[in-house]
Amino acid sequence: MKRFLLMACLLLPMAVQAQEAKPAQGAAMGSSISHGIAMGSNISHGIAMHSDLKYAPDFKHFDYVNPDAPKGGEVRLAQVGTYDNLNPFIVKGIAPGYIGQLFSTLLSSAADEPFSEYGYVAETIEMPKGREWVIFNLRSIAKFHDGKPITADDVVFSFNTLKAKGAPFYRLYYAGVSKAEAMGPLKVKFTFGKEANRELPLIIGQMPILSKAYWAKRDFEATTLEAPVGSGPYRVDSAEAGRSIVYKLDDKFWAKDLPVMKGHNNFGRMRIDFYRDATVALEALKAGEYDFRAENESKKWATEYKDAAPVKAGLMKVEILPNQRPVGMQGFVMNQRRPLFQDRRVREAMGLAFDFEWSNKNLFYGQYKRTESYFANSDLSAKGLPSAGELKLLEPFKDKLPPEVFTKEFKAPATNGDGNPRENLRAALVLLKEAGWAVKDRKLVNEKTGQPFSFEILLSSPAFERIALPYVENLKKLGIDASVRTLDTAQYKNRTDSFDFDMTVDIWGASESPGNELLDFYGSGSADMRGSRNSIGLKNPAADAMIAKVISAPDRESLVDAVRALDRVLLWGHYVVPHWHIAYDRVAYWDKFGQPKIIPRQGFQFDTWWVDAQKSERLAKARGKGGEGR
Repeated sequence: MKRFLLMACLLLPMAVQAQEAKPAQGAAMGSSISHGIAMGSNISHGIAMHSDLKYAPDFKHFDYVNPDAPKGGEVRLAQVGTYDNLNPFIVKGIAPGYIGQLFSTLLSSAADEPFSEYGYVAETIEMPKGREWVIFNLRSIAKFHDGKPITADDVVFSFNTLKAKGAPFYRLYYAGVSKAEAMGPLKVKFTFGKEANRELPLIIGQMPILSKAYWAKRDFEATTLEAPVGSGPYRVDSAEAGRSIVYKLDDKFWAKDLPVMKGHNNFGRMRIDFYRDATVALEALKAGEYDFRAENESKKWATEYKDAAPVKAGLMKVEILPNQRPVGMQGFVMNQRRPLFQDRRVREAMGLAFDFEWSNKNLFYGQYKRTESYFANSDLSAKGLPSAGELKLLEPFKDKLPPEVFTKEFKAPATNGDGNPRENLRAALVLLKEAGWAVKDRKLVNEKTGQPFSFEILLSSPAFERIALPYVENLKKLGIDASVRTLDTAQYKNRTDSFDFDMTVDIWGASESPGNELLDFYGSGSADMRGSRNSIGLKNPAADAMIAKVISAPDRESLVDAVRALDRVLLWGHYVVPHWHIAYDRVAYWDKFGQPKIIPRQGFQFDTWWVDAQKSERLAKARGKGGEGR
C-alpha cells in the first residue's frame, strides 16, 4: 500500500478495509470471481500490481488484525500545529490528522503485500489483461452518512472534481486517466490514455468518494469548518479550530460487517488535541493528557522516556516496532528555482559541509543510518554500478548526466565525527571555486558580481534547529552566510506551497511499487505548480524519462531497473543533502490498548488496536492513586 501517499495527501488512518461478496449490479452475467486480475481474469475481487493476490475471494479478514477486537472506548491523540479546514483535498488551509477516515474509497490496500487492493465500495472489478480500462461494480449497500446511496455519478463527480479543483497531487496522479463515465447506477468505467500504466486501476481504487449532492451547493475550493458528508467509518463529533477535533465511530457504518473491515476502526471516539510546541506535547503525554505517541526525535527517545514516572510505574509502554517499509528520502532541499543552487558543484559542496557522523553521535544517540537512496531500505535503491537494464535506460542521456552516474556507486560524504570535517570542507571549497566563488575577507563571494553567498534555511519545527545550526557553523567555515528561520505551521505551509524558500527540510515517502506519485515529486510538470511536492523545482529530462519508464513498467524486473536508474539521476544531481533513517517505529502509549499478534510488512497499524476494558480500568485506578506521574 502506498501508505505515505494516503497519510500525506488524504490524512487517512492506517488502513481502509473491504470484502469479497457476490457480483454487484452491472457485473458480467455468468462470470466467476477469480483469485485476482493479475492472473488474467475478467472479473475479480482485487487487483495486484505485479504479482498474484495473497487473499482469495472467500477470505474473512486480513491476517494482521484481530477480527474479534471489541469496539468502543476513547483514544486521545496529539498533533503539533493547528488546523483551519475540514476539506483535506485542496491546497488552501490546513486539515487535521485522521480527517481522511470520514471518506471511503473504491478499493482498499493490504498492509502485508507490496501493492495489492481489494474491493471496498467496489464489490467487483472488471479489467482487460492490458489494463486499458477498468470497471468498478459498486456495492448496493454503500451509503453516505446522510443515508443517500453511493452511485456511479458520485464516483465520476469525485474524479472530475479532484482532478480539476483538488490539490496539484490529484491532477498529476490522475493524469493518465482520459475519461470517467457512469455505465449504470452502480457501474463506473475509467478509460486510460495510450501510454502504458499498469498502476492506474490501483490509483483510481485509492480515490476518496465525494457526495455530488453535498458539494452541488458548496464551493469545493474554499476552506470550511463544516464537516463534509462522507461515507467512511467515522464522523466529526465536534471541532474547535486550532484546538481539538473529535471523531466518533459511526455505529450505522454501512461497511462495518465486511470481512476485511473486521478488526479495523475499533475506537469508539478519537480525540486529537493540538499543541503549538513539541516539548509541551511530550510533557502532556507523560501527564496523561493523551494516550499514544509515535516518537520521531531521537533525543527525546533516548532521554525523555525511560525515567518518566508512568514508565517506571509500569503504566506507560515504550516499544520499538519493526517494519519493512521503504523509507524514501529526507534531506535539506536546495530550491532549484533560486540561481544560487543551480550549479551542481555548489549543491555537492553543500552536501560536503554536513557532518552526519557528528550529528548521529552527539544529537541522535547513534540511532540512525545515513540515507543514500531516494528508495532506502528496499531492493529499489541503486547499488553498485548500473545493471544492463539500467544502462539501457540511462545511456540515451549520457551526454546530459554526470559521468558518476555510470562509473560510481553513490555514497554520502563521511567524516570521523569529531565535529571538524576539514577534508570535506576543503573539497567543498574546491568545488565552490570551480563554480565561480572565492573567499574575500573571510566571506564567500561571487567572483564576477561580488555578491555574497547567503541563504536562509526555512524550518517548520524548532526541533530541527539543533541539526540545522551545527550545519550553519560548518558553512560559515566556508565563508557562507547561512541563517535559520522557524515559522509556525500556517506560515510555513504558505511559504513552501509557493516555493518561497532557499533551503528547507522535506521528505518524500517511498513504496514498494512507485508510480504516478513520482510525477508530483520529481516531474518537470509539477515544478511550477503551486502546492506540488516538487520542492526541489526539478526539471530534468532524464528524470522525466525514468519516471515514464517506472509508470509503464510491464513487470517487476522492469520496474526495479527504472526506479534504480531514477535513483542514480536524483542522487548524482545532488539536489538534496541526504539525512538519515531507521527501519523501525518508536512508540510510547499508556497501557490501555490491545494489539494484534502480527505486525505486517508495512509496520504497525494503529487502527487495528483497540481499547482493552480491563487494562483501561486498571489504568484508571492507578491514575486515581497518582500513578501516572502528574
